[in-house]
Amino acid sequence: MTPERTARADAVRNSERILSATRDVFADLGPDAPLEEVARRAGVGIRTLYRHFPSKDDLLQAVVNLNVTEDLRAAIERAEADENPLRGLVGLVEATLALTARDRNLATAATNFCVVSCDGAAPLRVALGELTGRAQAAGLVRADVTPNDVHRLLMMLTSLSYVEDGWRRYVVLVLDALSPAGASPLPSESSVDCRAFPLP
Repeated sequence: MTPERTARADAVRNSERILSATRDVFADLGPDAPLEEVARRAGVGIRTLYRHFPSKDDLLQAVVNLNVTEDLRAAIERAEADENPLRGLVGLVEATLALTARDRNLATAATNFCVVSCDGAAPLRVALGELTGRAQAAGLVRADVTPNDVHRLLMMLTSLSYVEDGWRRYVVLVLDALSPAGASPLPSESSVDCRAFPLP
């Protein structure tokens, strides 16, 4: 292996160690965890950490994006493969909320954190839209709901993920609201893009 390729491989390994250590440190020490501890657990110097991630926000956002990409990929695949689109939709919502609850310290620390609107979450938004459409075609979700509505409802539910299992009660309430049975007419949908509002 050439020196240049060796250097690139070392850089990749350092980046992976830093991201892994960040998950552990913030889970253990909370949202105010020092980056010096991240560097120590990763086995790198603080300067190396900052070479890879110039700011704390850059590091936290990278971890959040990685978590969403890694952890939600399997949930999205399961949801899309489910022959019952409403069950798939519910499973995907629950997986997203469980991820948010697990990473609550990262969520608090990252100033621009939002599981359902971060860069890695584009496949989640697509899957939510597709599952909503399939559930509507099957008569399982009211016809006047839009994918944007479902996205916003998910964002609302994430605010409850900081209370242990508190979100589960409200998933049931939201599902009742999506049901075609006894549905009241909805006002027109706002044109505001819900991705403009990061979660706490």
